[in-house]
Amino acid sequence: MAKRVAKNKRIIIDAYTDFLLRNSRNPDSVYAFMSDLEMKEAEFYKYFGSFDGINKFIFQSFFENTLELLEKDESYSQFEPKDKLLSFYYTYFEVLTANRSYVQQVLGHAKNPKEAMEVLSEMRKDFIDYVEKIGLPTVDLKIENVQSFANKTRSELFWNQLLITMKFWMDDSSPNFEKTDIFIEKSINTGFSLANVEPLENLLDLGKFLFKERVGVKS
Repeated sequence: MAKRVAKNKRIIIDAYTDFLLRNSRNPDSVYAFMSDLEMKEAEFYKYFGSFDGINKFIFQSFFENTLELLEKDESYSQFEPKDKLLSFYYTYFEVLTANRSYVQQVLGHAKNPKEAMEVLSEMRKDFIDYVEKIGLPTVDLKIENVQSFANKTRSELFWNQLLITMKFWMDDSSPNFEKTDIFIEKSINTGFSLANVEPLENLLDLGKFLFKERVGVKS
């Protein structure tokens, strides 16, 4: 993670992720964890309310680091909304791949979907804000309440699309996650088709791809 944080906060994050990856579980308690770091328990609570709070911070950092990388590309700001979102996806999954063991441990071993969604709750806010600001084309429905609902629904559509792509990536065993790259392109095409009420050809294309991958049908 490239996000700048206080020294002790960084020590806590690094020690926690190392413990998690080596033991496949959280430390027994904040007290025991901080004692091993030779720090007071109160130092932990300066930054986090719980171990889950560390995970929320890390996933939010993955998102922020992705935007930092994108903004270093001078041409990114000139991209069309669809290309911006594609660039976000490809960069974001590069960041996730660099931390794949951690992501698999936290999300892959979550007790239930609600637990996984709680870990991603802060990142969700940032992602929806990002989607609403990249200049997606809108359909003027002429009715204020309906327009507001449509915009909210579209943001949720792209958020759920990202969740589906993350699940696909976590299950992907292809070299260099090549199938995830294909899935990203097809799912973004589908998302824009649905968001703009375009023909359903891209949706069918995505469906065929998923069917082949899950059922084993060859082209």
